[in-house]
Amino acid sequence: MFKRLFSAIALILFTLNTHAQTDSTGLRVSLLTCGTGEEIWEQFGHTAVRITDSNNHTDYVYNYGTFSFGEGFELQFMRGKLLYYVSYYAYEVFLREYQHYQRSVEEQVLNLKGEEKIAIQNYLIENAKEENRYYKYDFFFDNCATRIRDIFPRALGADFKFDNTLPEDHDLTYRELMNRYFYKKHFERVGCNLLLGSKIDQVMTNYDVMWHPDYLRDAISGATFEGRVIANDAVLVLDAPPREPAGPNWMFYITLLLCILTVIGITIPQVSTLGNIMSFSILFVTGLLGTLMLVMWLATDHQGCQNNFNVLWALPTNLIYAFVNKKKSSRYAYIGLILIAISLLLHILRVQGLPLLELTPVLLALVFIYSSIIRKSRVSA
Repeated sequence: MFKRLFSAIALILFTLNTHAQTDSTGLRVSLLTCGTGEEIWEQFGHTAVRITDSNNHTDYVYNYGTFSFGEGFELQFMRGKLLYYVSYYAYEVFLREYQHYQRSVEEQVLNLKGEEKIAIQNYLIENAKEENRYYKYDFFFDNCATRIRDIFPRALGADFKFDNTLPEDHDLTYRELMNRYFYKKHFERVGCNLLLGSKIDQVMTNYDVMWHPDYLRDAISGATFEGRVIANDAVLVLDAPPREPAGPNWMFYITLLLCILTVIGITIPQVSTLGNIMSFSILFVTGLLGTLMLVMWLATDHQGCQNNFNVLWALPTNLIYAFVNKKKSSRYAYIGLILIAISLLLHILRVQGLPLLELTPVLLALVFIYSSIIRKSRVSA
C-alpha cells in the first residue's frame, strides 16, 4: 500500500515538474545562468534564455550579450556607445562554448502555461528582429541580465512578481557587489573603482540587483505569476573547476613602493633628486588619471562614470602643476590637501567609495608632496 502511495506521489510531482514541457505548444522555456571566467568581461557571469520547441524540433538560446569586434570597437566602448544585440543560435553551440572556457551553466525550467510560453517566445522573436535587436550597453543599468529581467513582466504582465533576494535592512551598493566578483583581479578592480563615479554607490533595490546574473537567477527561483511559483530549482548542466583564491595584490605593493620612494626622497636631503622625480611623476600621473576621469564623466554615455569625485584628489590640473615652480604656488598645495580630506570624508559618508587599500599609499604620497611644497615656499619666503 505504501509503495503504491509513494509511486502515486512521485508521479504527481514528476507531472508537475514537467508540465512546462508536456502541453500542446511543445515549448519549454528556461533561464540559463553561467559562471564566471578568466577574462575581465567574464568576471560577473552571464545569463540567457533557452526556448526548446519539440513540435518544430528547434532548441535555441537567446543571448543579449553579443557584440561585434570591428573597426572603432575600442573607441565606441570607451565612449559608451558600443551596441550590443540579441542573437539566437543552437543550444548545443552555446553549451560547447562554455565547456571550452570551463565555465559552469545552470538551468531553471519555467513552469508556465502554453499561452505564457508563447508570449515569451514572441517577445524574444520580436526583439531579435534586425530593427529591434540592438541596444546601447551599460554595465550596471542596461546589460544582458537586465534585458532578460525585463522580459517577464513585459511579456506576461503586471501580475509577474520577482522574489526578493536582498535582506530588508541591507545596504549593498553596486560598487560593493562589483568588488566581490573582482576579488582576484586587483588591477582591474582598482581601475574600475577609480573610473566609476558616485552613481554606483547607491544602495540597490531588489530590482536593481538583478543587473547581476546570480541575483536574477535567485529572483526567478521564487518568482510568481498570478500567485503561482513559476520556476523549478536551478539544475547544474555544466560544472566548472572551483574558483581560484585571490593571488598577491601587486597593485597594493606597487603603490606602497611608490609611496616609500616618495617619502624617502622628500625627507632625506641626500636623495632629494629622487624626491623631485617622484613628486613630478606622481603629480603628472594623477593629473593624467584625473583628466581621464573627467573625460569618462563628461564626454561619454557611461552612466556609472558620472559624478566621479575622484577628481578631487586626482586633480586634472596636476598635469600642469607638475611643471610649474612649486616655490611660488603653495596655495595650490593647500587646496590639494583640503581636497584630499574632502575625498576621504565623502568615502566615510558613503557618497563615493574609494579602494583605500591600494589608494592610501598614493594619497599619503600626495600629502607629503603638497606638504613639502608648502614647507619650501615658507623657507624661500
